Amino acid sequence: MNNNYSSSELNYKKRLLLNNVLPAVKSFPVIVITGARQVGKSTFLKNEFKDFKYINFDDYSYQEQAKKDPASLWKDYNRIIIDEVQKVPEVLNAVKLAVDGSDRNMRFILSGSSNLLLMKNVSETLAGRAAYFEMQPMVYAEIQGKGEGLFAHLWKKDFNLKTADNVIAAQVAPLPLIFRGFMPPLLNLNGEKEIVLWWEGYTRTYLERDLRELSQIESLIDFRKVMASLALRTGNLLNQSEIARDSGISQSSVHRYIKLLEISNIIKQIPAFYSNKIKRIMKMPKIFFVDPALSVYLAGYYDTSHLSESRELGSFFETMVYLHLKVYSELMTPKSQIFYYKTTAGKEVDFILEHGREIVAFEVKISDNPVFEDAKNIIEFIENFPNAIRGVIVHSGNSVKWLHSKVIAVPWWML
Repeated sequence: MNNNYSSSELNYKKRLLLNNVLPAVKSFPVIVITGARQVGKSTFLKNEFKDFKYINFDDYSYQEQAKKDPASLWKDYNRIIIDEVQKVPEVLNAVKLAVDGSDRNMRFILSGSSNLLLMKNVSETLAGRAAYFEMQPMVYAEIQGKGEGLFAHLWKKDFNLKTADNVIAAQVAPLPLIFRGFMPPLLNLNGEKEIVLWWEGYTRTYLERDLRELSQIESLIDFRKVMASLALRTGNLLNQSEIARDSGISQSSVHRYIKLLEISNIIKQIPAFYSNKIKRIMKMPKIFFVDPALSVYLAGYYDTSHLSESRELGSFFETMVYLHLKVYSELMTPKSQIFYYKTTAGKEVDFILEHGREIVAFEVKISDNPVFEDAKNIIEFIENFPNAIRGVIVHSGNSVKWLHSKVIAVPWWML
């Protein structure tokens, strides 16, 4: 097993995902963990599963061995981690044979920076054998080494302000965090130039290199134009024709680049919410970057001064809130689904989270003091959907207060 640890591993912070992965390891022979580059998958696996043999397919010698004789990689071991598994997808058949063999104690944890559920044949090969998890950038609670905050309590019908008293602290300014981002390597960077340099390196080293490995990109210039256009639209409806027109790139190329970014876990799409579930797949989705700072960098804001004056600041803040809602919704069993809501009259609710028959609606306001007027759309939604437990106004201030008998305003960091 690899016992060499980097400084990032020595400064390891616990991840909330562990509470879901640990019991799954006991029940499933294969665990699949995906997530964008640098979200902390390898550090997580090395620190939490030290009794597993660790294999990383970033190492070309491992790649060659996997192609020639994959079973030799785990000979005499029955607990194995294979990192960056998407680089040698042929190994999945060998994993299937191993877990279907006579040793019922065989356990594999497969990790990759590509969304393996979206890659051809992967889910078919591991059907019935694997549990799937996705690691996101760190949320504020993980950075601070604290618990899960208010999110789980917001689903309880008897929620009251006394619950919020347990997590009240000094106000957390969102702007520096939106600019820096939530990738673990950024935690020790404070200077704006250092942060920009890190994101520049991330874009060149990981995005452009990894995506070229996944699929042929004819022009890096065109690809960067599409990324910049998407960054300016984070938190907004995804109109591929509009992006093609504004960037001067064919719609087919735009579609392919968006799919590559989605497979690489860089962007996410959320569908529209309808009580009629068939209609949900027919409407334009909203798009979000997994880390707000990546969209800030790609949009061309290289310091907090210009960011604070940007017209997209509200969308960047919404992207940060989306990250937190995404993480916490995936900790639920089963995972809650995230939608947005928009009427034909243009009334919109930013996020609708659905867990079984229960719904919690979230509206995001970059405001220190939300008022009743800010809750009108969410109140109308609750009146139209009786199975909505409550609405939540997520804001950038410090106050916790009821704006309506079913709508509470909470600071973003309390989630």
